[in-house]
Amino acid sequence: MTYSPMTIMLINMTVVFGVLGALGILMWLIHLIDPTKKKSVAKDEPAAVPVAAVTASVAADNDDEETTLLLIAAAIASYGYSLSNIVTIRPVGGDVWAQSARIETVQCRNKMF
Repeated sequence: MTYSPMTIMLINMTVVFGVLGALGILMWLIHLIDPTKKKSVAKDEPAAVPVAAVTASVAADNDDEETTLLLIAAAIASYGYSLSNIVTIRPVGGDVWAQSARIETVQCRNKMF
């Protein structure tokens, strides 16, 4: 029993597109009943002060190291982290060219893999 190649092609394409359609419907159903989706809960949160506003208000006396540390802690706290989550605060410093070369090297490696 030999079938023509066109008949085999039509059967195979029908099966492939039927499976793709079934997978699409399955993905749509999973999206509707997703148990990992965060539910929106209405809660009263205080309005967060933008970090730019905080840094602009203290930019004049930024020479004080303690003030700088307080600004950094306030910026991190505005993102919802507690002060116990801060491990270390280090100045970037150093040669700008060396740091730029390091960043470029890491980005090139990420593109390669």
